[in-house]
Amino acid sequence: MFDCNKISRRGLMFILSAPSGTGKTTLSKMLKEEDEHIHTSISVTTREKRPEEKNGREYIFITRNEFRKMVENGEFLEYAEVFGNLYGTPKHFVEQKLALGEDVLFDIDWQGHRQIISTAREDVASVFLLPPSKEELANRLIKRHIEDSDSLFVDYRLREADSEIMHWHEYDYIIINKYLDQSLSKLVSILKAERLKKERRTGLKGFISSLVDHPVI
Repeated sequence: MFDCNKISRRGLMFILSAPSGTGKTTLSKMLKEEDEHIHTSISVTTREKRPEEKNGREYIFITRNEFRKMVENGEFLEYAEVFGNLYGTPKHFVEQKLALGEDVLFDIDWQGHRQIISTAREDVASVFLLPPSKEELANRLIKRHIEDSDSLFVDYRLREADSEIMHWHEYDYIIINKYLDQSLSKLVSILKAERLKKERRTGLKGFISSLVDHPVI
């Protein structure tokens, strides 16, 4: 008998984008703790490794020449230069997870989002996070970078936020992140709904065939 609770599906790429200070990294961690079937792709970067970081855990650290070779070989789903450093998402890990019916979480900016949907739109569900107000975003940035609060750093980040927010309309869903618990609940709901889309449920035809006497197209 066909088990309706075990209908196979193709995984999805779940993209979160947001201006710095909106809570994207915190929500990404919370979502991973909430759901064991979503995984984070480890990005490749040319920036310097920080003392607390481990190669292959937070990032895969390589040289700019190595990065260029990966670009030439078509090894990235997406890549971009951010604040003078190159970042890219390797294809192999993502494609392997999707084929197994597992989902991959992306913490990337609008440039990366635009690149991925240009080649794999059917595999993507994307969410843009907004702060509850400009004042709240400034306060969060000051708290995060307290040593820079008297410099031009926060003003620079706020200008960058203006530029990023202008791309909100390119995303499937918008969440205003005022309260983390409420935003997490919305993210979980979006993820569950996206998993139920018929296009991703590759085992549906087999199940439907068990219900009817006619060929399922």
